[in-house]
Amino acid sequence: MSAALGAVYNNFLSAYTPKPVTRYDAHKKSELRSVYNTIVKMNRDAPWYLPTTSKITQNYAVDLKENARGLHNTIAQLGGLEKDGLFRKKSAYSSDEETVSASYIGSQDGEDAVPSVQLEVRSLASSQENLGYFFPNDKVSLVSGTYSFDLGINDMNYEFQFSVSGEETNREIQERLARLVNNSNVGVKADVVESENRTAIRLTSEESGLPQGKSSLFTVSDDHTSKNAGTVDYFGLDYVSRNASNAEIMVNGKPQTVSSNRLTIDGLFDLTLKGVSPEGSPVEIGLKTDVESLTDNISHLIGGYNEFMKAASSYLDTQARSRQLVRELKGIALVYGNPLQSMGFTMAEDGTLELDRDVLRQTAEGSQDISETFGYLKNFSDSLLRKSNQVALNPMDYVEKVMVAYKNPGHNFINPYSTSAYSGMMFNGYC
Repeated sequence: MSAALGAVYNNFLSAYTPKPVTRYDAHKKSELRSVYNTIVKMNRDAPWYLPTTSKITQNYAVDLKENARGLHNTIAQLGGLEKDGLFRKKSAYSSDEETVSASYIGSQDGEDAVPSVQLEVRSLASSQENLGYFFPNDKVSLVSGTYSFDLGINDMNYEFQFSVSGEETNREIQERLARLVNNSNVGVKADVVESENRTAIRLTSEESGLPQGKSSLFTVSDDHTSKNAGTVDYFGLDYVSRNASNAEIMVNGKPQTVSSNRLTIDGLFDLTLKGVSPEGSPVEIGLKTDVESLTDNISHLIGGYNEFMKAASSYLDTQARSRQLVRELKGIALVYGNPLQSMGFTMAEDGTLELDRDVLRQTAEGSQDISETFGYLKNFSDSLLRKSNQVALNPMDYVEKVMVAYKNPGHNFINPYSTSAYSGMMFNGYC
C-alpha cells in the first residue's frame, strides 16, 4: 500500500512540482511520530468536509505542500533552525561560476582557516548515448505482433513489450517506444530526433561517467527476450553513438579522475563542473568573507520566500482560498516592513520582496553586533518557518471545501488524515 501511495505521489511531483532532495528530507522515527501526533491533535475537533475529487484541486494541494516544504528546506539549509545559524553560515565562492559552481559543506563552527583550492577542468563526465537508424515516415516493415526488448542498467534488466499492428508508421512506433522508456523511470531517457525528414530513437543515460570495471552504463538487447525479437536490429537501439566517460580534473596541480560532474573536495566544498577551463587558467574555490556570506544567506532566504509567494499566487484564478495564503504571507512581511526596509528590502505589488544587496552589505559592515542588527530578520525567518510547517502539515486548509457537520465535542474519535486527504496520508514517506 505504501509503495502504491509513493508511486501516486511521485507522479504528482514529477508532473507538477519536481522536488530537489536535501538532507532535510530524511527524518528520524521520533520526528515522524511528532508529525503524526500533530495531525491527530489538529484533526480531533475539525469539522467534517466532503472529499475533494477535483484533480486540479488535488494537484494544487500537493503543489502547495511541496512548495511549503521547499521553503522549510531553504531556511534549514541556511541555518535557520538554529538560534544564530542564519548569521553564521559560511558561503563558498568560485572565480568562474560558468566553469565550476561551489557551495561550502564543511563545519560552520571551525576556527581553523579553510584553504582555497585551485581546480582545472580538463574534460567533463559524459553520459552514454545510443542513436538508432534514421527512417523516413513510411509504413513500418516489422511484421504484426507483440515485440519486446531488454534494457540493462545498474545490474538490473527491464523488459519492454509493445505491439505492432502493421498499419503504423516508423515514426509512430518510435514515439511510442520513447514514451514507453520515459514512463518507466529506469535511468534512461528517450526521444525522437529528426534530420532531413528522417527520424531516429535516441537513448541517453541519466547518469554520467563510467564506474570502475564497466564498459557501458546501459545495454539494449532482444537476444533472450520473452516476445518477438527484431526491434533492436530494426531500429538500431544497440548502437552506441557516444560512450560514457569520466571527468578529468586537476586539483592543486594533481590530476584526478571522477565519474560525475559533481564532487566534494576534502569534505569542505561541494562542486558542480559545468565547463572546461581555459588552458592554464584554473578556477579558484574558497570561502567568502563573513559579510558576503551573510548577504548570500539573506538573498537565498528572500528567494525562498518569493518562490513560495509565486507558487501561491499562481492559483489565484482557480483556487479561491489561495488568496488567504497570499494575504498571510504578505502580512508576515509587512509586520517587519520598517526594519526590513532599512536593510534594503522593498515589497513589490505582488507581495514578493526585492533586495538591494549594496544597502544590506553596508548595514552588515557597519554593524557591531550582527545578531542584534539583524534580529528582525531572524524573527521574519522564524515566522516563515512556522507558516511553511503549517501549510506542509495541512495544505487542505487552503482548499475550498463543503462542510458536512461539526463533530460532537468530547465524543469524537481520532481521524488523523481527514483534513490532509491528498497529502497527509503520504507523511510516512514524505515528512
